[in-house]
Formats: sequence, C-alpha cells, structure tokens
Amino acid sequence: MAAKQKVLLLGATGETGSSILNGLQESGNFEVEILVRPASVKKPSVQKLHEQGLKIWSIDLDDSSELVSAMTGVDILISAIGPNDLLQQTKLLKAAKLANVKRLIPCAFTTVAPPKGAMLLRDEKEEVYNAIKFLGIPYTVIDVGFWYQISFPTLPSGKVDYAQMLPLNTIHGDGTAPNILTDLRDIGRFVARIVLDDRTINKYVYTCGEVLSENEIYHITEEISGEKLEPIRVSNEDIEASVDRAKAALAEDPHDHMKRTGIFIAQYEHSKYVREDNSPGYASYLGYLSARELYPDFQPITFRDFFAEVLAGKGRKVYS
Repeated sequence: MAAKQKVLLLGATGETGSSILNGLQESGNFEVEILVRPASVKKPSVQKLHEQGLKIWSIDLDDSSELVSAMTGVDILISAIGPNDLLQQTKLLKAAKLANVKRLIPCAFTTVAPPKGAMLLRDEKEEVYNAIKFLGIPYTVIDVGFWYQISFPTLPSGKVDYAQMLPLNTIHGDGTAPNILTDLRDIGRFVARIVLDDRTINKYVYTCGEVLSENEIYHITEEISGEKLEPIRVSNEDIEASVDRAKAALAEDPHDHMKRTGIFIAQYEHSKYVREDNSPGYASYLGYLSARELYPDFQPITFRDFFAEVLAGKGRKVYS
C-alpha cells in the first residue's frame, strides 16, 4: 500500500476548507494537519478539529521559520483562506520552497474567469499564482464554478428559505448563459483526486457537477416543487451599471470589507451572465483540464437531487 500523502491545510474551518477536509478524510489517502493563525486557535471550530485528533499548527504567517517547520515533510499545501486575505498567501511561499513542499494548491475554488480585468477577486488570486510560478513551486489551481448552495431560487411558499443565504428571485439577461456549478460537498471529493494526479501538476483544473443556465435552474425547481416562479428580470445594462456603482463605492475606501463584498457580487454577475466566462467552452480556451473528463467514474451530486434534499428540509444554509 502506498504511503499516505501529508497535507497541510489552511482555512479548514471555512465552507470550502471544511469540504476539502472532509474529502481528504473520506479518501483515506492523506495524513492531514491544520494550519491556523494564533488569533483563531481558541475558536470553537478549531477546537473541534483538535478534538478529532488533528494536529493543529498555530503560526503567525509572518513567522517564516515556524512555517518552514510546519511544512517540513509536507507533500501538499492547500490554502482555502478567506477572500479578504488572499494576498496573505504570499507569506507562505518562500517557506514552502525552503521546505520542499511537493505541490501547492493556492486558494482558487471560484468561477472560471480571465486572469485580469474581469473580477477583483480573480485579479488578487492571479497575483498569488504568479508569485508561485516565480519561485518555481509545483502547483495546481482548482476552480469549482458556483455552488449549488447559492444558486437556487426562493419559492413562493417559503419552503426553502431556511437554507438560503439570501433570497434569490432574479434572472440575468435572457437567462441562457451556461454556468459551471458544483455541490459544495463534492468540492473536497474532487480535490482528493486532483491532488494525487500527476496529470494536474502545474495545471488549472475545473470541477463540475452540472452546467446549467438560470432558465434551466428555474425550470428544475418549478418541476420538483410544483410551484410557479415569477423571477425579476435584470438586464445586462443593469448588471454593468451595478459594477460601476460598486467600483465607485470601493474607490472611496478600498479597505472596506463590505464594499469589497459588493464589488465581488457585482463582478460575479457580470462575469457569469454578461461575459459568460464560467462555462466549459471558456475554461477550455483558457487551458483548464476538466475534472469530469479526468475522472469519468466520479458521480457528482446532481442539481436536481440537491434541490430535492433542500425541499425535503435536509439542506443547510452556508455561512450560517
């Protein structure tokens, strides 16, 4: 039996990080250790990981010598750091190089989009990717499209409100833009395969449960729920105007997290529905590998099955 790969995971208590941890543990192919910053070590979510028997490294990201110690012997470093701390990942890179980490998985896990200009969130990720390439560390960038968990519409009956982060009753443009979607629970299962695959070294890979337009999502939810939806239509011009407003607001205070979130949301909508970036065709153009093609035996959760669970009261609100 092959030796287990040693993984150091940053961001294990977040939504994406939790899925990754679960996927790694399910696979049985990994020895996982957790990296947290000292300010987080006493959080209940971190204590819960400790109670599971996971080794916790509590290290300030400015402490390069301690980072090297934590990474020594690590095969795979995975970052699922939060969106407002993306550039903090650059503090990990020299330590990863010195410790001879075999592969680095930076925090991608987002929609497919061009490297610069379309989304501030993607722009900052690209800075990290370029810093990795400058140092010559083997890497894999994994994007996941948009989650099922934030893609289903509100029903008139209110039956699915309990599982929604925010009400959703809009269709953008003509509703036909195809979008790569993945169930949050499948992200970690995909990651567990991707990081053991030599074909994905120094490559960009996208996961996919389904490719659906908003029209198709609304049709599925109406069919399963038996309820008639009356979505609000948002024009491409309205989407572009919302991006302009978000940019202007952020320019007033570039460090305001709420204004950063506002531009993230507006640019997601523009990228997904106006530019139609988050699609298999554009991913292929950018040189991504498809995880569905790499692992044809993998059976992801379908959107239909996901929504049926939510309708039956078995869903969960993300970021609750």
